Amino acid sequence: MSLKRILKITIIIGFIVCLVIATRQISFADRIASFNMWVIGLGASGMIIFALTYAGATVLFLPGSLLTLAGGTVFGLGNGFVTVWLGATLGAALAFLTARFIVRKHVAAWIYRHSAFNKIDKGVAKEGWKVVLLTRLSPVFPFNFQNYGYGLTGVSFIHYILASWIGMAPGTFLYVYLGTIGRSGLDAITGARTPSILEIGVNAVGLIATLLATILVTRIAKQALREAGVSPQT
Repeated sequence: MSLKRILKITIIIGFIVCLVIATRQISFADRIASFNMWVIGLGASGMIIFALTYAGATVLFLPGSLLTLAGGTVFGLGNGFVTVWLGATLGAALAFLTARFIVRKHVAAWIYRHSAFNKIDKGVAKEGWKVVLLTRLSPVFPFNFQNYGYGLTGVSFIHYILASWIGMAPGTFLYVYLGTIGRSGLDAITGARTPSILEIGVNAVGLIATLLATILVTRIAKQALREAGVSPQT
């Protein structure tokens, strides 16, 4: 048996085992809460562990939005953004490589049943990395779906990673910001720390500005996708 085949079987078995374990545990949100309490005390190494965990969750199709919020809650805005951004990029890279080189046939049999991916495939053939960037900026295509789907297209790995890295930034920043504000609210409720009026105002203005900017970028991306003929609405 070839090394490639052994690696392929190992990856598939690992995926199945992890999914079974995940479904047998208590709710995913509770698991995240327990995980957060653990990494808080680890400092910089906790950020690395969190990023690696995020990458693994991405490969396993676990919901990234909860982890992104948790990143802001645990590490704050700056460190949380960097940590989640790194984890999401690493996860996107691993899923892409898995689809392209390890489980390509299995992914293709599943992906090509979705008409949305067929439009992405055609768009990538015509526009390349630009479509990758636009679909990262627009949430009309599920994040985890894209990671595996792009592994079947002709886009180069370097172009895929760079476009994904840039395109994921606005949405990541927004969710981490929400997590940061949620932490401030929780501290106020529990009495651990009472934010000042100025801090509350700055947080509110920053959140509104970030939200409006994200909405604007998303609309522009959707329009560009429709013009390229790869939007699921077309």
